[in-house]
Amino acid sequence: MKKLFAVLVLAASALTVTAQNRQTKNLIIVTLDGMRWQEVFRGADSGLVNSKYTSDKDDVRKKYWAATATARREMLFPFLWNVVAKKGQLYGNRDLGNKDELANQYRFSYPGYNEIFTGFPDVRMNTNDPIVNPNMNVLEFINKQKGFEGKVIAFSSWERFPQILNVGRSGLPVYSGYAELKNADANPRLKYLNELQHSTPKYIGDSTRSDFITYEFSKEYIKQYKPRVLYMAFDETDDMAHEGNYKDYLARAKQEDGFIMNLWNMVQADPFYKDKTTLLITCDHGRGESDGWRNHGADVKGAEQTWFAVIGPDTPPTGEVKTATVTYHKQLAQTIAQLFGFDFKKSAGHEVGSAISTVTVAK
Repeated sequence: MKKLFAVLVLAASALTVTAQNRQTKNLIIVTLDGMRWQEVFRGADSGLVNSKYTSDKDDVRKKYWAATATARREMLFPFLWNVVAKKGQLYGNRDLGNKDELANQYRFSYPGYNEIFTGFPDVRMNTNDPIVNPNMNVLEFINKQKGFEGKVIAFSSWERFPQILNVGRSGLPVYSGYAELKNADANPRLKYLNELQHSTPKYIGDSTRSDFITYEFSKEYIKQYKPRVLYMAFDETDDMAHEGNYKDYLARAKQEDGFIMNLWNMVQADPFYKDKTTLLITCDHGRGESDGWRNHGADVKGAEQTWFAVIGPDTPPTGEVKTATVTYHKQLAQTIAQLFGFDFKKSAGHEVGSAISTVTVAK
């Protein structure tokens, strides 16, 4: 089923940066699988709300419809637009000429996640099958840096991330699908989640778990273990779209915005994380329009159109980017590394896109 210049300066390779320049000490990355830029920047799509893809249209209009795109998007993504848009940056509003895109030609999940984390749109990564990714990823790279060893972790709903992040080589703890957390000292809540995930309805398949469980694992792990880098990967937006269920696609998008809000509020209340943590939110691919909204892939026009948002102590609060520029997902890996003052490109052993500068270099 798979599945941050005019304001700033793009090529961050021109910058000389060190870890001491950075206020970011921790990072949370969140992906919403297959979440279209159209809903992120326009809110609910009238054509789809009034189509065969939406059941209970009156209820959907009540929850998500308003006269302007600005109002609609705030109804759908209140955290993104009331917090990130005021204190961070959002990229990908094509209505303003600002484009964020995939560099890979395949436009589905495994190639999309490979591009995000390796910075390399590798033509070999052209399947959603459980092949082991030969490319070094930025989470693996960070996990090898002093002070980060054993402090990088991933929780995902989709079961494919152990292969995407190559746990056999990287040694990263990646808890995907219905994998149980094995830490002997895990708190009672984490142990309960190991059991609970097997009891929740498997309405998105026998291998992909509920986004709620992925969120709860991430939240409880942060509380107990204080990781420096956490990746939380949601899946249900893509699942609902593939099913042609626009009502639930919107509902899952709003729910995940709420999960991210709760997590951000929690870390901002924790002295370990408060004002020292960057949050990056994005997707793995786009989707088509009109009747093509259910799908994505190489032959689906618009599936290369993506978006991302970032908020944190090194990100100037410029809000929605309104310049006619293009960024690519292959730039995110080096961007992530440079938030800590690291250079992933020198160590990756393969092509890596140049960073998108989201930092203010200390004088």
